[in-house]
Amino acid sequence: MNDPGYQRPDLTLLGAEHVARYKETDGEVGFEWNGVPILLLTTTGRKTGLERTSALIFGRDGDDYLVVASTGGAPKHPSWYLNLVARPQAEIQVKGEHIRVVARTAQEAERSRLWKIATSYWPNYDAYQTRTERVIPIVVLSPAREGTTT
Repeated sequence: MNDPGYQRPDLTLLGAEHVARYKETDGEVGFEWNGVPILLLTTTGRKTGLERTSALIFGRDGDDYLVVASTGGAPKHPSWYLNLVARPQAEIQVKGEHIRVVARTAQEAERSRLWKIATSYWPNYDAYQTRTERVIPIVVLSPAREGTTT
């Protein structure tokens, strides 16, 4: 790709292998990827009802975790995002810690502020946005309060 500002990442640890190694080692392998932190997001499949886990770059905004539904600027939203829209209760794993979360998509009023946070730790998001006509969602994962069902 010849996107301005795009930095080609090391793609040696991806997908199911990334998830497996992260789980096996409580993030000892896989927490840091290309200089950024990774969490595991487990959603419930909107069609199958089965649990699906994705390794995602994340940032923080206070107590909240931020993930970006970029898929490298693909024309369609990633499946994990569509699963969260259908059922916002999920679980994340950050190193060895498992946290129940509730997801929401950042709305216009806060999106520009959160986009600056996201691009501060992964500048390629700006390049990804130029590759697609869709507005790339920023997902806010808030720790679930006691008594919240997942």
